[in-house]
Amino acid sequence: MFDFADIFSKISHKQITISILHKKKKKKNYVIKKLYNFAFANESLLNLKLMGKIKVLHILNRFNLGGPTYYAAYLTKFLPEDFETKLIGGVQDKEEGNSEFVLQQYGITPIVIDTMHRSIGFNDFAAYKEIKQIIKEYQPDIVHTHAAKAGMLGRLAAKRCGVKIIIHTFHGHVFDKYFNGLKTHFYKSLERFLARQSTKIIALSNLQKYDLVEKYKICRNDKVRVIPLGLDLDQYLEKQDIKRESFRKAYRIADDEIAIGIIGRLAPIKNHSLFLDAMALVLQHTHKKIKIFIVGDGDQHSFIEQKLEQLNLSYANYNSNDSQEQCPDVQVYLTSWIKEIDIVNAGLDIVALTSLNEGTPGSLIEAQAANKAIVATNVGGVADTVIDGETALLAESENIEDVAEKMLRLIEDDKLRAELSSHGAEYVKEKYHYLNLAQNMADLYRELLTKQTTDWKTRARIHKLDIFHLFS
Repeated sequence: MFDFADIFSKISHKQITISILHKKKKKKNYVIKKLYNFAFANESLLNLKLMGKIKVLHILNRFNLGGPTYYAAYLTKFLPEDFETKLIGGVQDKEEGNSEFVLQQYGITPIVIDTMHRSIGFNDFAAYKEIKQIIKEYQPDIVHTHAAKAGMLGRLAAKRCGVKIIIHTFHGHVFDKYFNGLKTHFYKSLERFLARQSTKIIALSNLQKYDLVEKYKICRNDKVRVIPLGLDLDQYLEKQDIKRESFRKAYRIADDEIAIGIIGRLAPIKNHSLFLDAMALVLQHTHKKIKIFIVGDGDQHSFIEQKLEQLNLSYANYNSNDSQEQCPDVQVYLTSWIKEIDIVNAGLDIVALTSLNEGTPGSLIEAQAANKAIVATNVGGVADTVIDGETALLAESENIEDVAEKMLRLIEDDKLRAELSSHGAEYVKEKYHYLNLAQNMADLYRELLTKQTTDWKTRARIHKLDIFHLFS
């Protein structure tokens, strides 16, 4: 007979110490195995806690201003205390804003891989070798990659190093409107191969999952888990009146002027040309005073300046944070990157997005968190991110007249604009909070670890069991 009261009384915080009256080793191992099997088969009855730290390595494309940096930062900082995390990533392009201040804000010190850049090149092999060395030294239980370049190099390195759990998050995809047919076919084939190397694929919306599984056949349905984006949204309603006054004073926006902004990289996929064509049409059909803000930077900056000249719209490259000069009186402001995006949203009246494709657009989540009316093209994950007719008006992609018509409705109808500006914060706060993201991801990590580990001795190293309360 075994003294089970004595067995359970020996359970400690770090391990299960079992004292068994029967001294035979085989019998002892048999009892321990049975005990663990009972525990894992009855998780609803037991209080299962993690033993030690689960080590997660996050690999990010590059530390540029944008949604993926915040996403990786939240998962690095806010996972439960039984996780240990490390964040590595590449360098941003020269036209992009650096996002390391975001990481500093949360006390995160990343490892920057100087050889990992956005474009494909000879540096990729060096970056791959460096990632592989980091994996060997850190010995993570899980490697979680974010976006395309990190997804390719990180997953290949993790597979080569024998990492059991490999996860990739699609923050968007390049299967539509990015490249020509041949190049798009290459990237789809590459992502199908990489999906087979992955334990799980994260989609940010149901529509994105549909794209990955049904539309582009990247992976099987059971390979994909939908976990919505998470952001720190509380700041967008805090002291909003003060922030609004500050922004509008800096850019000399009168109370009777309507400020309309588009926020994001100046890249072809964002289709700023459509936005400007639509705004030029709007200005021909309204008597309201309008000021337009293009917030962000990128390789399309010169093109946008040329476009503004063609449309005969007066503009200035002006950022009130970087200039000692008085704000010029023009129709369009190219502000470059502004870190305090909550202040920008507070100062605007309407937020626009005219992209050719999107994953889950963080700029629209932030605009709703600030209770701003939205006009956006109905592409990618946009329809999953806003509520058409309640927080936004959606227009057809690449349709200048439709975008202009939706914009004119909000400009001319103060009541409609106010209605669309009153529902956003309530809608996004619960759905897209960063703590929900962290908890949902932690649950997935634990689930995958438990499924992956079938040997009871290995599972003992993953879990610690506090089951003494069952016998007290």
